[in-house]
Amino acid sequence: QEQLVESGGGLVQAGGSLRLSCAASGGTFTEQAMGWFRQAPGKEREFVGVISWSLNTYYADSVKGRFTVARDNAKNTVYLQMNSLKPEDTAVYYCAASRFGGSVLRTSSPYDFWGQGTQVTVSS
Repeated sequence: QEQLVESGGGLVQAGGSLRLSCAASGGTFTEQAMGWFRQAPGKEREFVGVISWSLNTYYADSVKGRFTVARDNAKNTVYLQMNSLKPEDTAVYYCAASRFGGSVLRTSSPYDFWGQGTQVTVSS
């Protein structure tokens, strides 16, 4: 059973930056697509960004140009660099792993494993 552990969340002022990390263990990280999702209070979980095993990326329109997904296969870790943060970015952020490693997957159903989430709060 693969495990994903997110870290790096916290409280930041609007305009600031945070980098989230997601460490994977027990799976075939190098063959997987790794996605980031978020869920704000009272809202449905939404797609943020994804990186395939071949380093193709795709982002939600709401974060394009501000957020970057990267992966370090030597460390079995995927990152979400978040710049120019806005109060509407406040949410619990989750990483997820999919066996469909070559695809940039934008819905939650193809993802097999999920982390516990890390809180990001952006103050105005």
